[in-house]
Amino acid sequence: MAIIKKRSWAEPYKMKMVELLKMTTKPYRTKAIKEAGFNTFLLHSADVYIDLLTDSGTNSMSDRQWSAFMTGDEAYAGSKSYYLLEEAIQKYYGYKYVVPTHQGRAAENILSQILIKKGDFVPGNMYFTTTRLHQELAGGTFVDIIIDEAHDPFNEHPFKGNVDLAKLDKLVKKHGAKKIPYVCIATNVNMAGGQPISMSNLKELRAYTKKHGIRIIHDMTRVAENAYFIQQREKGYNKKSIREIVREICSYTDGATMSAKKDALVNIGGFLAINDWDVFEEARNMVVVYEGLHTYGGLAGRDMEAIAVGIVESLDDNHQHARVGQVEYLGHKMMEYGIPIVKPIGGHGIFVDAKSFLPHLTQDQFPAQTLAAEIYIDSGVRTMERGIVSAGRKANGENHYPKLELVRFTLPRRVYTQAHMDVIAESAATVYDKRKFIKGLKMVYEPKYLRFFQARFERLK
Repeated sequence: MAIIKKRSWAEPYKMKMVELLKMTTKPYRTKAIKEAGFNTFLLHSADVYIDLLTDSGTNSMSDRQWSAFMTGDEAYAGSKSYYLLEEAIQKYYGYKYVVPTHQGRAAENILSQILIKKGDFVPGNMYFTTTRLHQELAGGTFVDIIIDEAHDPFNEHPFKGNVDLAKLDKLVKKHGAKKIPYVCIATNVNMAGGQPISMSNLKELRAYTKKHGIRIIHDMTRVAENAYFIQQREKGYNKKSIREIVREICSYTDGATMSAKKDALVNIGGFLAINDWDVFEEARNMVVVYEGLHTYGGLAGRDMEAIAVGIVESLDDNHQHARVGQVEYLGHKMMEYGIPIVKPIGGHGIFVDAKSFLPHLTQDQFPAQTLAAEIYIDSGVRTMERGIVSAGRKANGENHYPKLELVRFTLPRRVYTQAHMDVIAESAATVYDKRKFIKGLKMVYEPKYLRFFQARFERLK
């Protein structure tokens, strides 16, 4: 009799439709990446085989979400779809007031303009590109208060998204609580490699900010993935559901910005949720200027309906087990090949440490940008840079030099199979074997804002 020591698991869904992919040759891809200025954002998606550029808006919607599309109310004012979205956010996240936006960065813009004054300081558990830019454009200065372990790709701290309260306290004592409009807390910190914040740390932060009269604003783009890690790693939560944990996380914050294009499984959409009536009143006035009426905020009714359904589906335990499980599968395959990745494995993708992968390249030679281009040339797999290019420049024009120089292999939800994961890992291993011969890049075009989206590069001689 065969004894099975470990049972396999499979995705909690089946496929009803497939999208055919274009297969290309290495010479074709070499030409394509050169024409794109060695920037994977500038590639044509038709030339991409497996697209791991982002998990934002690239997920597969369910039959229930597509059905919700058909019942969307496209009324300009008072759409029933808005009230369904509002009800879902209030029920599952617990926030009182809701302002829909076309995506998360629109919510960041509105919130920053309302709460931040020139000369303010905005502490957060590591920066995110669009978030920091909106804070800076509003006159604020971002201050990183994440624990030091988050800047070490190989440190295996289970909650590298945690806040260092000593760093926050130092900032408060130096500038005063009145100069801090809010603490920005991301669940599953993207730039750290999809690393979670613990519930105990969030409770401690809530106690500190309550004492000093400081808001906590939640970047909740990947809150359900963070809840999964709390369930798996934090004492006292292994018997709680993802839904219960998410609601508790939100209860320790005063408001949130959300890109529903991630956890909520839609192709477009986001919102600002807040518990403060005065902030809500200002936000719903501003959304009319920048997005659309306060009951649609730049979204079609069908989009709001799909978000409402996606919120529920994101909180399903089986869904999160499969979602994060696929990321873990890819991570373990890469580690088998000796590829240096951020540890522990994160929630939405694998982050390869480009400094260790290409140690002969200086950070000014853009090792992560280089590696992303090489992966594409090898296999048609599109990844993206999260290092010096994404970090941008300081106010004085000098480059930020982040400690983490990463290539992000981001997995869209419910899109690819385990066989795709094998292809991805094998491509990374193939490039790793020839890493000593890879030359770096120089930047030849740099846009004013968020340069990683449109910058162009050339190969160094």
